[in-house]
Amino acid sequence: MPSISQLNVYPIKSCAGISRDAVRLTAHGLEYDRDWMVVDAQGRFVTQRTHPRMALIQPALNDDRLEVLAPGMTTLTLALDAAALAGAPALAVTVWSDTVTALDAGDDAARWFSDFLGAPLRLVRFSPAVERAASRKWTGDLTADVHFADGYPLLVIGEASLADLNARLSAKGVDSIPMNRFRPNLVLAGIDAYEEDYTDTLGIEAAGGSVRLRLVKPCPRCPIPTIDQASGERDPRWPNEPTDTMSLYRSDSRVDGAITFGQNAIVAAGAGATLAVGHAVEAELRFDA
Repeated sequence: MPSISQLNVYPIKSCAGISRDAVRLTAHGLEYDRDWMVVDAQGRFVTQRTHPRMALIQPALNDDRLEVLAPGMTTLTLALDAAALAGAPALAVTVWSDTVTALDAGDDAARWFSDFLGAPLRLVRFSPAVERAASRKWTGDLTADVHFADGYPLLVIGEASLADLNARLSAKGVDSIPMNRFRPNLVLAGIDAYEEDYTDTLGIEAAGGSVRLRLVKPCPRCPIPTIDQASGERDPRWPNEPTDTMSLYRSDSRVDGAITFGQNAIVAAGAGATLAVGHAVEAELRFDA
């Protein structure tokens, strides 16, 4: 039976992820996922698209704090409890076409990220008083909240999909790539390659309740999968892989021909439950794609 093989949380948007054995599910995705974001002087979000060294920034969840590490830097410590920022300056920040009010994480954090990335930047935290909605064009009859993820609370990918892509890369003499290139939240074992493309819902009997995730939109891929997450650089031997290979077979008319890999998902039921690696998953398929 299909099961969860990985659970990954990315506390700071576009920085390294944390693999967890178990994690609480909230209405806006996995707990602490994309709760923080780096912004430029204009309040616009900053990602590996322009600052690939963000891949080297490694957050760690430790009791009541988030510790942030990077090569050559002292450890930055942030409180997990958003109440610690009560009274912090509010900043208008922009994620793609959405502008929301966020909480400034302070001058120490701003200096840390500015020093490491070599640009005037600030770190912000999503405000508990703010709502940001996923596009109803794709969520249909359901509403969904999202924090600083690009557009949806969760990203789901099957192990077999990556195995198929790696087989295609190998046939071209290109090294295999790990799953972290695609930054998924849930990785599924025991489903066919690209079965997530035509999955409607995932049912999971989790600790604390029954979970239903609805897969709503193919995930268009930007250049980030070309960045080695261990080095923060592209491989000079094949700097445009895996994009070049995916362009041969992963163009999706539903998103204007964009190259897609993985499915964005929303929480249809079960917020507050705890997901764990090894949990069985029941996939309900659709065939309208």
